[in-house]
Formats: sequence, C-alpha cells, structure tokens
Amino acid sequence: MRMRTTLNLDEGKYKLAAAAMGVKEKTRLIHMGLDALIKKKAMEGLAGLFGKARNAKAPRRRRAWK
Repeated sequence: MRMRTTLNLDEGKYKLAAAAMGVKEKTRLIHMGLDALIKKKAMEGLAGLFGKARNAKAPRRRRAWK
C-alpha cells in the first residue's frame, strides 16, 4: 500500500543525503532512509538479546553437497 504525504524537509540535509547516496529521486531517498532506520532498530533489538538465552545452543551446520 502506498500513501501520499507532504513533507517539510531541510533542503541542506536533503542535498547532502542525495549527494551521499547518489540518488536523484526524492521518494527513493526517503524510502532508503526509512529502510535504514528499520534495519538499525532491528539490529539494536537483536543486540539487546545478547546473553539473554543462557541455555541456547548453536544450530547444527549443514555441509555443502559436492
């Protein structure tokens, strides 16, 4: 699902981000930023679980078939 919205962006920040990412489309740049925020929060959540499962064991590794 998509929605239309109006954003008030800081033009300087927008230009820096667009140049850094090499993106010309505003929508694409906003999507990339949202994806980065979601990924960051997911990684923080996983990092917060470190050491919580005391009896956890590593899963068995699969051997690649030759």
